[in-house]
Amino acid sequence: MEQGTAFRAARDELLALRGQHDRAVESFRWPELGARFNWGTDWFDSFASGSDRPGLVVVQTDGSAERRTFAELSARSNRLARWLAGQGVARGDPVLVMLGNQIELWESMLALVKLGAVIVPTTTALGPGDLSDRIDRSGARHVIAAGSDLAKFEQVPGDYGRLRVGPGPAGWLGLDEAHGTAGDRGSGGDDAPLDHPGTSPGDPLLYYFTSGTTSRPKLVEHSQVSYPLGHLTTMFWLGLRPGDVHMNISSPGWAKHAWSCFFAPWNAEATVVVFNYARFDAAALLEQLQREAVTSFCAPPTVWRMLIQADLSGGPWDLREVVAAGEPLNPEVIDQVHRAWGLTIRDGYGQTETTASIGNVPGAPLKAGSMGRPLPGCPVRLVDPVSGSVSREGEICLDLSLRPLTLMSGYRDDPDRNAEALSGGYYHTGDVASLDDDGYITYVGRTDDVFKASDYKISPFELESVLIEHPAVMEAAVVPAPDPIRLAVPKAYVALAPGHEATSATALSILRHARDKLAPFQRVRRIEFAELPKTISGKIRRVELRDREESRPPGSPAATEWRDDQFPELRPPPGGSGG
Repeated sequence: MEQGTAFRAARDELLALRGQHDRAVESFRWPELGARFNWGTDWFDSFASGSDRPGLVVVQTDGSAERRTFAELSARSNRLARWLAGQGVARGDPVLVMLGNQIELWESMLALVKLGAVIVPTTTALGPGDLSDRIDRSGARHVIAAGSDLAKFEQVPGDYGRLRVGPGPAGWLGLDEAHGTAGDRGSGGDDAPLDHPGTSPGDPLLYYFTSGTTSRPKLVEHSQVSYPLGHLTTMFWLGLRPGDVHMNISSPGWAKHAWSCFFAPWNAEATVVVFNYARFDAAALLEQLQREAVTSFCAPPTVWRMLIQADLSGGPWDLREVVAAGEPLNPEVIDQVHRAWGLTIRDGYGQTETTASIGNVPGAPLKAGSMGRPLPGCPVRLVDPVSGSVSREGEICLDLSLRPLTLMSGYRDDPDRNAEALSGGYYHTGDVASLDDDGYITYVGRTDDVFKASDYKISPFELESVLIEHPAVMEAAVVPAPDPIRLAVPKAYVALAPGHEATSATALSILRHARDKLAPFQRVRRIEFAELPKTISGKIRRVELRDREESRPPGSPAATEWRDDQFPELRPPPGGSGG
């Protein structure tokens, strides 16, 4: 197929330029795909049909695993697509998909892609209220959900098709019916290749709700190319190549799951391995990395922080690439993994609205604390929020004049938010960073998170990176706390590592550590031990902590809060500077 050939040529160019960041950025151009494109029929089936290589492995906590070859995934998704069409699922229909890490999730997504339907990925953590909002705002005409979650939909009215995986009540049709007439897996007339659905590159493919760290979740629309083709940047950043075995730690329903459990590895013709755990167990995860001969591993900083508390001495087994995404990665975590495994965790940056935009790629020099450099095809600029000019420090933006194919189509049915995000000829991420002389970009913080103390600009991320170097600190979030003299002072909310208690001695030790490592104007002045509030996707809600500080009566510290002026050991000597 012409479209599949163009896709492969772009993919192969990036594979050939692996480890050659500068050449890739200079030479790579996005392919022209013509009037129609469908990733499922034009790309996936072009390499998957007839291939007996493993395409997907879902491992359970008891060690059992369900496996599908690429050929099986191709055939079963063809069969399922025909069955879904028979139930009324048509091109352009939004379909809310609420499944966990189970084989049917991947088969359903492939089938919907091939039909030209619009996938609305949804986390299983949502309740009836959120589900009603998502069905209403996305215009979902069908729902695919696991049997264990169907009771939630009793409180979700609507004339939508009800499709289930597993047992369920009357009125819900089971997806297993799709496979009841075609004999053995991977055989039968219903498995034959599907006709192209006629989708054009600009047609919608995905509606993603963001995790809502500061406001009501936004509804992001991606096209038939922005994620499927755009995630070639993610493949390049991950360093994937054909035959790799890639494991990503991410929950279904969020964009990162599509990044590293669907598009990027299958763009590279790599095997996807998923560890389906209900409660995180570092030792069990490490065992699966070894058992499944994983060559490439991606996890959010939260997981990496928990892993370095475990015994890493047995690794790295078959691992070649280790990466982190979702939030900025603290240098201490990188150092500990390198000491244990001899591998360097490579950080990267992107959003639900984009694919990977910035990254440390295989073979390129790394700089401590940097996210790396702009990836091929990603026109990243730092824009001064006041002057609107390109600067050495400013908001991370994408230059709209240079066709950033990796960017969303827009926020659906939200013209005001679109106008704000796409103003001045740039897509505005809301993240602030700095650029050095070699083109490396270092994260500073969210535009809403950076604050001033004693007229100095404070980046919470810089302070948090120092705090987690202390053995008692599992996670930390720094926010401004009102202060009558300095206007605001840095306060750290700290989640303690196992084996440490919320005592004055622990607080003193952490405050002293921060004092020794930070400039006087950056010093953490207050510390509170608490569970950090997070979105259901696991991101820390600093906005909630800021609100907590602003609403607290003056002079009324929390029960588990300590301040540096409580400790004589931290007071400056007579005549000295308090910073």
